[in-house]
Amino acid sequence: MIPRYSRPDMVAIWSPESKFRIWFEIEAHACDALAELGVIPKEAAKTIWDKGGSATFDIERIDEIERETKHDVIAFLTHLAEIVGPEARFVHQGMTSSDVLDTCFNVQLVKATDLLLADMDALLAAIKRRAMEHKDTVCIGRSHGIHAEPVTFGLKMAEAYAEFDRCKTRLLAAREEIATCAISGAVGTFANIDPSVEEHVAKAMGLQAEPVSTQVIPRDRHAMYFATLGVIASSIERVATEVRHLQRTEVLEAEEFFSKGQKGSSAMPHKRNPVLTENLTGLARLVRGYSIPAMENVALWHERDISHSSVERMIGPDATITLDFALARLTGVIDKLMVYPERMIGNMDRLGGLVHSQRILLALTQAGSSREDAYRLVQRNAMKVWDSYQVAGSASVDFLTELLGDEDVRKYLSEEEIRDRFDLGYHTKNVDVIFERVFGES
Repeated sequence: MIPRYSRPDMVAIWSPESKFRIWFEIEAHACDALAELGVIPKEAAKTIWDKGGSATFDIERIDEIERETKHDVIAFLTHLAEIVGPEARFVHQGMTSSDVLDTCFNVQLVKATDLLLADMDALLAAIKRRAMEHKDTVCIGRSHGIHAEPVTFGLKMAEAYAEFDRCKTRLLAAREEIATCAISGAVGTFANIDPSVEEHVAKAMGLQAEPVSTQVIPRDRHAMYFATLGVIASSIERVATEVRHLQRTEVLEAEEFFSKGQKGSSAMPHKRNPVLTENLTGLARLVRGYSIPAMENVALWHERDISHSSVERMIGPDATITLDFALARLTGVIDKLMVYPERMIGNMDRLGGLVHSQRILLALTQAGSSREDAYRLVQRNAMKVWDSYQVAGSASVDFLTELLGDEDVRKYLSEEEIRDRFDLGYHTKNVDVIFERVFGES
């Protein structure tokens, strides 16, 4: 992943230094278990830890060996032997390359997930703060992009909070599913290594032993993991898209923070563009896209092939690094988001009270009108307001006035009954109920 969309803690997990250190730990823990079984001398296991544990692995040297051997694990083991000496002959006893590669990959994914979970907690905290701040900030709800009925901006934030809380639950489940270890040897039969070695390495590395592996850990686990990252990315995109819509000039109910000295356009000095949320939309596409090759990795030949390997070397770092960056960026957007309550009310009022049309419809049916007749009467008056809005960009005809002057409507509803249906507070009376459901508090 390019530095522009990377954060150092996540990048470090996928560095060659980190990878080779994990490889060493897997091998050394296996040696400890083998020593307990009497397969190798205990002094050899100690020497391997003493010399390898304090070593700085030479990445260039490993690469040099791999250019000759054409095998990355053998290159590492050869370099380790250069460091450890004769006792290195006891390393990798009964193991196969996938034991090291797959276990390491899952260790890296678990470490990456822990960072993503911390990102999620920070995002949830930011969303909750803004939700509480704007719990009663009334704005128009939209369906199909068209004014519908009033909501509050706090409810928009509460919806985002609940969504990312579900994402966190999914991510925790994905972490558990991916946290397995395989030290089962060629084709996974434990023919040349005792199953207790796998149990020991798994515990030492913070994993669970894979119940049954072939020569690889089953890739349905990884498919679910990357699919979960894709769902989280889609949730990021949903919130980003909402911000982008709200920042449109014709709407401008909220916008990204625009810092002093920031420039929006190289050509037009007036521009303040939603560049961060547009960026998030693009990054979400990438993360979501990684789920497909992860699913295609499930169907390997027989006990193993390496068609998954090249895919995972790319999507493992890229998906987690990108999502880590995106979650942090979205947290910043939410934290500094500029919200304009007056603009929200102004936009809602531009339609001359049409947002109350359903209340009039229901009142008419409750007063004895058929639903069909009630709909016709309300729509007849509403379209007069709508037509005036289309011409002027703000309704010059008032919905309440039209209803009060409609004799057919007045057969069912008094002036007071009509006016009562234009109470804005009616639409927000259950906000506390929703907040209690989401946050456990009113």
